[in-house]
Amino acid sequence: GQLVESGGGLVQPGDSLKLSCATSGFTLHYYAIGWFRQAPGKEREGVSCVVIPDNNTYYSDSVKGRFTISRDSAKKMVYLQVNSLKPEDTAVYYCAAAVRPLYPCVDKDYEYDYWGQGTQVTVSS
Repeated sequence: GQLVESGGGLVQPGDSLKLSCATSGFTLHYYAIGWFRQAPGKEREGVSCVVIPDNNTYYSDSVKGRFTISRDSAKKMVYLQVNSLKPEDTAVYYCAAAVRPLYPCVDKDYEYDYWGQGTQVTVSS
């Protein structure tokens, strides 16, 4: 499978962005799509994920209430609406697809099978 992120950019604190993840390939086999981020000098962090069979969504505590994951199955797109951005949200954001069941999907980045190239989000005044 292939995943391509887009929608990142340079924004000010408090601004919003909508990140997009275009999926292709054997998308019917995907169990979950997750969003992860990695800031310079830090480990990769799970942000949010959606489980395809039941459309349940999960969020890390650091973004709960500010970020919203959604998907358009017809377009094979997964989105991450990011609101009330903070400087500490600055990172490269990746989407990833897992083909095997996993729980919780927001933490286990090592169980994801396909990754996009990432999109940079920079929050600065």
